[in-house]
Amino acid sequence: MTHWKVRYSPLPEQFADVDEVMKEIREHLVTCQFTLGPPVQQFERSFADVIGTRHAIGVGSGTDAIMLALKAAGVQPGDEVITAANTFIATVGAIHAAGARPVLVDVTPSYNIDPRLIEAAITPRTRALVPVHYAGEPAEMAPIMAIAARHGLPIVEDACHAIQAHEHGRRAGTFGVAGCFSLHPLKNLNVWGDGGVITTDSDEIAGTLRLLRNHGLRSRDEVEILGHNSRLDSIQAIVGNWLIRQMDDITATRIRYAAMYDRAFAAIADSVTIPVRRPDVKSVYHLYMVTAERRDELYRYLHAQGVEAKIHYPIPLHLQPALARFGYARGDFPVTERLAGRLISLPLDQHLTEDAVAYCAQTVLDFYRR
Repeated sequence: MTHWKVRYSPLPEQFADVDEVMKEIREHLVTCQFTLGPPVQQFERSFADVIGTRHAIGVGSGTDAIMLALKAAGVQPGDEVITAANTFIATVGAIHAAGARPVLVDVTPSYNIDPRLIEAAITPRTRALVPVHYAGEPAEMAPIMAIAARHGLPIVEDACHAIQAHEHGRRAGTFGVAGCFSLHPLKNLNVWGDGGVITTDSDEIAGTLRLLRNHGLRSRDEVEILGHNSRLDSIQAIVGNWLIRQMDDITATRIRYAAMYDRAFAAIADSVTIPVRRPDVKSVYHLYMVTAERRDELYRYLHAQGVEAKIHYPIPLHLQPALARFGYARGDFPVTERLAGRLISLPLDQHLTEDAVAYCAQTVLDFYRR
């Protein structure tokens, strides 16, 4: 096992001292309310407050959040749903699970869907848009919302990377009919397994989602619609309730460390490209990503120096075997393909030290100055 000077995952530090949360779990165990118990309701209220919506509905995963939100928005089998070409497979998997065909659109050099290319992808079968706030950077929502309004299309936000991110003061998860968040262990707000949350201001959509996540049950004996089993576990909600109180500090620390990287890499702008930092946008840096010349060499060098860098993702989604049925080919999404060959993610989380971030940055500088 590699001994990292700077590891990527913060989980060992984050859960090194869990006496408080274990006490809450033990107290809850005696209630035997393991599904949709009071901790879930408490977490939903807290999450809605953080995002600024009327409703938050806890579900089984971020993938389920997107799938269920699309269904609640009226997406049916045979429909088409537009999303970004460089997203993680979960976005496309959720669209497919909702019965729809994913339609991919290329991205900007800042990694998010290019609004200028969306309209050309709309067909008579298009039923929704799923912009992805990739790496914690909000998509350009004003033009996307204008396109959606012109075509009468609902927006379901993939905000799985973007808790507390905002654009012009409006938080990710509040632009569309629904916002979808992940509580996966590596997310900024995480639990001890899978979990997800859907935010919405619509009473109607919230009511439908609460049915969809729980088999369509109106009561123990009444099944109103055909639904799914996708409930946020009460135990996971306890963990979420413990961590959500730390969100402001988590976000502030990530932003501070990202600024340290940005300042360091300004000295090697010919080799490392930082995405445009738009004014009036708050990125929460679920991933700190840059495009790098000689990326694969840099990746190996960082590992040799004890820095656990990652690549998200080396094979573009449209070239994966699972998407072959949709007929995409190399060259269809040139920006996505170029980014796949150049993007690198550096360690960044609230449990790193300033010295660790400085070491990562200096290691990158050393590589290019050799």
